Amino acid sequence: MFFLALVNWTDSHCHLDGFFRNGTLPQIMDKARNAGVSRFVAIGTEPEDWEINQKIAQLYLKEIFYTIGIHPNHVDDDWPNDFCSLAPYFEKEPKPVAIGEIGLDYFRLPKKGSKAELGKARQKEAFGKQLELAQKLDVPVVVHCRDAFSDCLEVIDGSGISWDRVVFHCFSGGPAEICHLMERGGRASFTGIVTFPKTENLRRAVKMQGTDKLMIETDCPYLSPVPFRGQPNEPAYLRQIGVFLSQLLEVEEEELAEATARNAESFFSLS
Repeated sequence: MFFLALVNWTDSHCHLDGFFRNGTLPQIMDKARNAGVSRFVAIGTEPEDWEINQKIAQLYLKEIFYTIGIHPNHVDDDWPNDFCSLAPYFEKEPKPVAIGEIGLDYFRLPKKGSKAELGKARQKEAFGKQLELAQKLDVPVVVHCRDAFSDCLEVIDGSGISWDRVVFHCFSGGPAEICHLMERGGRASFTGIVTFPKTENLRRAVKMQGTDKLMIETDCPYLSPVPFRGQPNEPAYLRQIGVFLSQLLEVEEEELAEATARNAESFFSLS
C-alpha cells in the first residue's frame, strides 16, 4: 500500500545495481517517486557496481547520486588493485559523493586463530587506506560496521578524518554506541530494522540522536521494514520507515522528511 506523496524523502543508502542488471530499475524508480522518494544515494561495494552506479547516476541526473568503496567483505588478496581504481572516479562526471561503504565486518570471519587475525588485519588496513583517501579528497565516508564497533572507532580515530564526515550506516547499536558517535561528532543512519518488534534499544538510540543529524535509508534490497519484512526491499519502502520514525520522534511526517533530506543533502553535498 502506498500513500499519496506529499513530501520528498531521500534514500541515503540503497543498492540499485541489481535492479539495473535485471532491467527493473525504471519500474523501481517510478514506484519510489509515487511514494514520495525523490533522491537516492546508490552505494558502492566493489568495482563491478562502481561502474553501474556511475552509469545510473548519468541516466538519472539530480535523482541518483553514487558512492564507491571496497566493502570489508570484498577485501581479498587483490584489494590493493581495487584501491588504486578509486581515485580516478573523482576525475569523472558525475563524481562520487562519498567513499563507501567501507569498514569492518567480523561476522563472516573465523572466530579464532591465525585466519581470523589475518582477516581483521587486512580489513583494518583497507579501511584505513580508504579513510586516508577520503580525507585527501575531502569527501565523506559511509561506514559498514558489523561485530567490530570498538575496532571501527579505533581505526577512524587514528585516521585523522573529521568525524563530521562519518556516518555509520544501518546502525544497529543501542544508547552506549550512539553516545560514542555523538561524542565524536559522527552520526548514524537507520534502516527498516528500527521497525522490527524486538529492536527497542535501537529505537532508544534514534531518540538520543534526534533529528539534527538523522538520515534514513532502505539498504535495499535488504532489510525490508514492517509490513514488508521478509520480502525484497526497494526504495519505495523508505516511506514506511519515515512514517514510523515520525511517530517515534513525535514530529510531523513532512518535518521529518524535510530534516532527513536536508541532512543527507548537507552530508553528501548533493546538488
